[in-house]
Parts: sequence; C-alpha cells; structure tokens
Amino acid sequence: MGITDIFSKRNNDNQKSIFKYDEIPEPLRVQISHIWGDAIGRYDTNMFLYENNSNANWDYIHKALCKEYGLHSLSEDGYTSLDHCDNFLHEEESVEKVLDIIELSFRVIDTEIRKDRHNWAKKGITQPPDFAIDELNKRFQEHGIGYQYLNGKIVRVDSDFIYREAVEPAVNLMFGEGFEGASEEFMNAHEHFKKSNDKEAVTEALKAFESTMKTIFIKKGWELPQKQTASPLIAGLFAKELIPSNLQTQLNSLKTTLEGLATIRNQTTAHGQGEKSVKIPRHLVAYALHLCATNIVFLIEAYKVKK
Repeated sequence: MGITDIFSKRNNDNQKSIFKYDEIPEPLRVQISHIWGDAIGRYDTNMFLYENNSNANWDYIHKALCKEYGLHSLSEDGYTSLDHCDNFLHEEESVEKVLDIIELSFRVIDTEIRKDRHNWAKKGITQPPDFAIDELNKRFQEHGIGYQYLNGKIVRVDSDFIYREAVEPAVNLMFGEGFEGASEEFMNAHEHFKKSNDKEAVTEALKAFESTMKTIFIKKGWELPQKQTASPLIAGLFAKELIPSNLQTQLNSLKTTLEGLATIRNQTTAHGQGEKSVKIPRHLVAYALHLCATNIVFLIEAYKVKK
C-alpha cells in the first residue's frame, strides 16, 4: 500500500526543519513493521512449506544480530524469528540497535528478496524492494529522523537538501558508472560519521574523492600523475580538459574548492597531533562529506560527457 497523503501530516511537515537522531518514534517502528510484512513476508510455522516462505530470511536476520550482540534471542517473548525481530524493533531503547535491525532487514530486502522475484507471490510479498526502500526513506523524512538507507547502509543525513542534491546523486553515479572503489570509501565515510569517528570520516571522504579522479584517468586511458594525491590529480584533469578549456578561467575557483577538501584533511588529521588531541567540529566534518559528494557528482558528470 504506499503512503497516504493526509492534511495532518502535510501541516506537520511544514513545521519540521531540523532532523532528530536520538529517537525512533513508535509510529515509525510500526510503519517499518508493516513494510517488513509487505516486503519480506510473514513467518510460516508449517514446516512442510519452508522452501516457499520467508522463514530463512527472518532466521538469518535474527541469528545474525543475536551473534553480534552475544544473545540467544532478541526477545524473551514470541516463538518465531519474526516474533523476536518485531518485538525487538518495538521494545529496544537503543537507537543504534534499532538502526542495526532496520539496516540488516533492508539489506536483506535489497539483496535476497530482490533476486528471488519469482517467489514473491508464494511468500506473500506485495511490495518490491525499490518501493520498500523508498517508503522507508520517506518515513524517516516524514518523522524528521535524520537517517536514510542507501546502498546497504543506514547513513546519517545532516541536510535534507544537500543529501538529495549531492550525497544521493553521488552514490548513484558511482554505482552506475563503475566507480565501485570510490563508492565504498564514500559509504565508509558516512559510516564513520554516523559513529562520530570524525577524523576517519574526513580521511575516507578524501580517499573517495581521489579514487574518483584516479578512476576517471584509468577509464579514459590517460597516464596517471606520478603523485596520485588530490592536487596533482586535479591539475591533471584540468590539463586533460575534463573541464572545457574555455571555461577554465571561470572555474579557477572550482579548482581551489576541490583542493580545499585535501586541505581539511591535511590540517586536521594527516599529521602528528603532538600532546593535544585534534577535534574536528561536527559541522566541518559534515561540510567535508557534502563537499566531497558535490565534487564527485561534478567530476563524474564531466567524465560522462567528455569525448
């Protein structure tokens, strides 16, 4: 069934401007439970129908989390893996652990359910994976919760506009155009950021940025610069006129901005700290990730049109 547009939600949406990260409200948990039923299917207690139901997927989700947490069961109540997962979703107080089960369950939807399309009807699945993921992300937005599911991981969203206009297009472009290495590093940056590993997040963002440029050189058959760091790579792309030569004067400021990402890392994380621990402000880390995303979108789009 998708999302029903009603006045109370539209009116409430107009009042939301800041994301929340420290709660997963019960209505959202209930909505996720509904998506599970539509996109994964229910647990069938008839052992003779095991191959035609969703039991294996629920057993995997439950066992994987139990193993990670060192538990025998996610819940003391219920009989099936789905019961335990659903109880955990509604009862768990730790936001991080709730996000764990959301991430793992939607990774199953995104992979296992997606490739088992011919059995959807037998398993009672009525919502295709793309629709389920889209609904989850819209439900997060609807409740003002600052997370999204993107390519197998829950990522933190600090600006809805920047996320939609920079982060999501960057990841989609990287996957669609064969920049898998850069994509993995970019997702690692968001994973570190979500866990407040700020230095690691900035470092991974720079790696993704540099990997994107190196991949462009390789895909175009161009000789890589001797030093494959941000500044030589940027200079090399200008020399190869990835950006049209008649626009280079106007885009000198862009070159400075691209090199600025490396400057953030070099001044804050790459060198010795001495006796004082260097703490990067959260807003600066978010800026680095968003800057990285914007530059990756620009570079891949330029690569696509370069003859």
